Amino acid sequence: MSSAASIHAFFGPSSPWAYLGAERLYTLADRYGIPLILRPIRVIQENGGIPLRTRPQPRQDYHAIELGRWSKHLGIKLNLVPKHYPCRTIEIAAGVIIAAQREKLNARALSFAMQRALWAEDRDIADPDTLRTIARTTIGAAGGDLVAEPLPADIQTIWDSNLAEARRIGIFGTPTYVYGNELFWGQDRLEFLEQAVTTTQQ
Repeated sequence: MSSAASIHAFFGPSSPWAYLGAERLYTLADRYGIPLILRPIRVIQENGGIPLRTRPQPRQDYHAIELGRWSKHLGIKLNLVPKHYPCRTIEIAAGVIIAAQREKLNARALSFAMQRALWAEDRDIADPDTLRTIARTTIGAAGGDLVAEPLPADIQTIWDSNLAEARRIGIFGTPTYVYGNELFWGQDRLEFLEQAVTTTQQ
């Protein structure tokens, strides 16, 4: 895949790192006038991704330490032990983001509101009613109609294609930002993403 004219953001709706990087990613895309395509996925275990709660305890403990450091560094509120994480499912939330983007609604704001709900407000983003409330509050009355379980066939197709593309190009964890033929894994690589963008715009 070549996405030199756009940034493709592959991310898990429940990823704390995607949450911490979201606003800076949006600002970066706007600063350089580059389209940003949100592509929700899960961890790609086939490529070596490891869900957090299956990692050895020392890795989980250090993960929490790093989250705390970054939360403080960025000034973004984050609960290190959110009530509803790990989520029962992320597919419903992903489907709403996909549908909002397809309908040209404010998918960025919606996605960030979901992430904030999980990581800062102790709300359950696997619950359809919670998602409807978030969607209506963030993008208007039509947002509630985008929530569906199971996913509608057309949204399921996009979700599956996101996963297939992530698997094909070697993504394993989220967030991973793709620009041109380069992958940038993690919100702490946003500076490198910006360097790549500025290089192509010179």
